[in-house]
Amino acid sequence: LFNKLGLPAKKKTKKGEPSTDVEVLTDLSRDHIVPKMMLEYRALTKLKSTYIDSLPKLINSKTGRIHTSFNQVGTSTGRVSSSDPNLQNIPIRSEEGMKIREAFVADKDYKILSADYSQIDLRLLAHFSEDKSLIEAFNSGSDIHNRTASEIFGVKGGDVTADMRRLAKNINFGIIYGISPFGLAKQIGTAVNQAKDYIDQYFSRYSSVKQYLDNSVRTAQELGYAETLIGRRRYIPELRSSDRSARGFAERAAINTPIQGSAADVINMAMINIHTELKANFKSKMILQVHDELLFEVHEDEIKAFTDFVKTKMEGAWKLKVPLTVDINIGSSWAEAN
Repeated sequence: LFNKLGLPAKKKTKKGEPSTDVEVLTDLSRDHIVPKMMLEYRALTKLKSTYIDSLPKLINSKTGRIHTSFNQVGTSTGRVSSSDPNLQNIPIRSEEGMKIREAFVADKDYKILSADYSQIDLRLLAHFSEDKSLIEAFNSGSDIHNRTASEIFGVKGGDVTADMRRLAKNINFGIIYGISPFGLAKQIGTAVNQAKDYIDQYFSRYSSVKQYLDNSVRTAQELGYAETLIGRRRYIPELRSSDRSARGFAERAAINTPIQGSAADVINMAMINIHTELKANFKSKMILQVHDELLFEVHEDEIKAFTDFVKTKMEGAWKLKVPLTVDINIGSSWAEAN
């Protein structure tokens, strides 16, 4: 890359050698095809070693299934995690990765049903912040990313371009994680000043969100912890740290914990409500939880009744100031159900 092709060394490793990490190769890919091919090779190698070679060895000889372990207290936000193997980490974003999900298939006479909360983090942000514009957008069934793009760029909804919506989506989700202008600039590939303008525009349109985020940090600093919807606490001692980097991380945690932690609360409540009636009324089974998504193996005779049952239980898991909505997809494999 550097000696033969003469590409610039963007940064050094700890040993002083030119770095070839993902960030560097992604940047170099704009100028040459070889760094792009290296990234593709690494991605395919990881898919092969982590999933294609490993998962078949974990199939239980008696059940013909892979059995994971769920950990309720494995994350700081309260999200359920999965291990041995981690089935919450099966790829979805790439076409090649999605092929791994084709291997997860339903039993005879059954289908895979995916029930996924739609934009639950942003709905919780609207609930907690009580921002009138956000609440109105969700209550009217608007496309929230299109709506945000319209607000930020000052155009009508019908004039929002795909690029505008993409930027708005990055901003919407970035705000939940306390993203900085530098972080947003890096994510969307623009100047820091431009990214700052986008964030300022967002807060000028959704002013109650800014107040809520500031109050979240202030309250956590006073109490020493952040709290979720049902009162579960995450203690964050780093909020009082003299180290600027540690304190910055803690402030982002104070912003994100009530959102992501409450999303975990909601889906856990939904799982309890579903489990209570599932065995008594259906042949179908709950087989996996992937953060905001529940997977079921549903008998073909029960698909309509079970779909209605799951939507009712998940959308009614908690009463928010905006509606909870669930997207249902059904297929013979996990890939088809996405």
